[in-house]
Amino acid sequence: MLSVNERAYQIVEDLMEFAEDYCVEVHELRNGATVVDCGVNAKGSYDAGMFFIQISMGGLAGVNIQLEDVKDVSIPFVYVYTDYPALACLGCQMAGWKIEVNGFKGYASGPARALSLKPRKVFELLNYEDDTEYAVVTLEADRLPDEDVAEFVAYECDVDTSEVYMLVTKPNSLVGAIEIVGRVVEVALFKLSNLGFDVKTIRNAMGKCPIPPVCEKTSVIANDFIAYYGSVHIIAESYSDLFESVTFDKTAYYGKSFEEFGDDFYAIDPSAFSPAQLVVNAGEITKVFGKRNPDFVLRHFT
Repeated sequence: MLSVNERAYQIVEDLMEFAEDYCVEVHELRNGATVVDCGVNAKGSYDAGMFFIQISMGGLAGVNIQLEDVKDVSIPFVYVYTDYPALACLGCQMAGWKIEVNGFKGYASGPARALSLKPRKVFELLNYEDDTEYAVVTLEADRLPDEDVAEFVAYECDVDTSEVYMLVTKPNSLVGAIEIVGRVVEVALFKLSNLGFDVKTIRNAMGKCPIPPVCEKTSVIANDFIAYYGSVHIIAESYSDLFESVTFDKTAYYGKSFEEFGDDFYAIDPSAFSPAQLVVNAGEITKVFGKRNPDFVLRHFT
C-alpha cells in the first residue's frame, strides 16, 4: 500500500540533510522528536517553500516557482500538480487538524493526518488509512512546538515520539506565503467535495497562484489571491453540473477580501474557499468556469 508518511519522510530527510542550504533549522527535542523550522525563527527560502508543499501533500505532488506577468507586473507564481488529487489534497494537505496543547496553537496539515484520521469523515470518503512508523506533520504556527506537542502527535498517530517530524512556518513568512497559495488545487477539491462531488473520480489536477508579499497580512492576501487569481485544471472521469459552482465568483462573497471574514480560519464559511478559475476536462467535454481579477492582485503591488 502507498504510504504518504513514508513518501513525505524521504523528502524531509533531503530537507534536513541540506538544512543550511535551504535556510531552515533542525531541532531535536528532548523526547527524540524532530522540529524543522521553515519560517518561524528561520529565514526560509523558495526551495524550502516547495519542499513544504510537497511534504504537506504526502510526497504525491510536483511543485515549481517562476515569474509570471499579471498585466505588466512580474509576480512569482507557485505551480502544483498531482496525479493523486484526492489523497494528496484532502487526505494530506487540507488543514483538517487544529492542534492546541498547553498554549501552543497550530493548523496541522500533512500525511500525519492519515494516521490520526483527522477528520475521520475525510478518510472514510477516501477509504484510506496509512500504516507506518513515521508521522510527518506540517504546521502553521507562530511558535515552534515543544515536547508536549510531539507527545500529543505521537499519541494521536500511534507512533513513537522519536518518529515524529514537525515542519513549522508562520503564515507571514516566505515559506508561509508559498505554502498557503500552494493549496490552490486543494481549495478546488475541498469545494467540490462539499458540493457532493466524488473527488476520487478526479484523475489528475494542477494549479497555479501568485505568491503574496511577505507582510503582516500575508495569509489574508494569500487567500484573496487564490479566490481572485488562482487557476485549477482537472481531468475527471465524467462531467458534472457541480463544476459550475466551484469558483469564487459564484459565491456570495465575490468583491470582498478575506480580511473581512475574521481571524479564525475554522469559523469562515467553507463555501468562501474557492479558486478564481476552474478548467475541466471530462471525456469529450472541456469547459472553463470563473474569472480571474488581475486588479485585485495588483492592488498589493503598488
